[in-house]
Amino acid sequence: MVRSEELRSEFREVYGDEAAVYRAPGRVNLIGEHTDYNDGFVFPAAIDLFAWVAIAPRSDRRIHLRSENFGQTAEFDLDAGPRAASREWSSYVFGVALVLEQRGYRLRGANLLIRGDVPIGAGVSSSAALEVASGFALLANSGIAIDGIELALCCQKAENDFVGTRCGIMDQLASACCVRDRALLLDCRSLDFRTVPLPAGVRLVICNSMVKRELAASAYNARRAECEEGVRLIAERFPGVRALRDVTMEQLQSCQGALPENVYKRCRHVVSEDARVILAADALEHNCLDDLRSLMAESHRSLRYDYEVSCAELDLLVELASEAEGVHGARMTGAGFGGCTINLVNSEAVAEFQRRISTAYERRTGLKPDIYVCDAADGVQQAE
Repeated sequence: MVRSEELRSEFREVYGDEAAVYRAPGRVNLIGEHTDYNDGFVFPAAIDLFAWVAIAPRSDRRIHLRSENFGQTAEFDLDAGPRAASREWSSYVFGVALVLEQRGYRLRGANLLIRGDVPIGAGVSSSAALEVASGFALLANSGIAIDGIELALCCQKAENDFVGTRCGIMDQLASACCVRDRALLLDCRSLDFRTVPLPAGVRLVICNSMVKRELAASAYNARRAECEEGVRLIAERFPGVRALRDVTMEQLQSCQGALPENVYKRCRHVVSEDARVILAADALEHNCLDDLRSLMAESHRSLRYDYEVSCAELDLLVELASEAEGVHGARMTGAGFGGCTINLVNSEAVAEFQRRISTAYERRTGLKPDIYVCDAADGVQQAE
């Protein structure tokens, strides 16, 4: 785990200066997958794995980055203006800086040292954690304070415009606004949210399938386009529909004949998933963990068969978890095509859960899963 004092020491070695340190968490989504960009509901929790940024001001308007994870450096002049979209790690930071500038927040130049313990490419939002931590640090370095929602919106726009991923708002807002020991029920249209306590004695256990499909980014954008096509066709019959958030299951079923099969299936997942999110929040608030378990299982089946973003390895991890003791729910989490599952596991059952899942998964796939036992964390903040 990264610690702020260690990062300050490394910053002194690299830049010869004293630094302030900020951190932003990754997130895991308990339920509500691929609903955020459809104006729907999501139910994430921040996890106690973080992107860390050490920062100190420069006398010019240049942003200099060093990534400890990649062992690389990058530099950008804030006065140089926009740059082409790129999936390079530095674009996540430079993109946020550019969006903040475009929105009228004039930034000071800065040196940044970045390190993260959020797994990269695992579906737990390492990119959003980096964006939010960097944005928060750049603003603090410039003596500017903004609220968490505005920061999240800036980071989302940066990922859309300067990285090229058409993500929704969930990841960035969770990293900015989540609260320790609670999940966050978020309306992605209004950005209203409320927090829901997680059960005492239950850990968030994330199992990384160690599979990362190269087609994930393009397939994500394709799914989003299919949802938009569904909205266009449904709105021909129901003019008030602006997003799948507005569609009832009855309306969707009445339009089935007018929709291509794949478009209908994508829409069916989103409409049913929105309903599951509300029911899951209610189940947690009333400590109805059996109901939560059923809803998470339904969510995974829908992602597997209707949205078609699961894979054999994720399905196996969910199957193994469903057979284990002390598990209150299991499903894939994140965009899919590899990545992670989320499992709600009783604290006293965690060690056996880890052993059982790791042994059985490795035996059947030849892959050894990384397993992270997490608690729900606070959103972005300055580190002590």
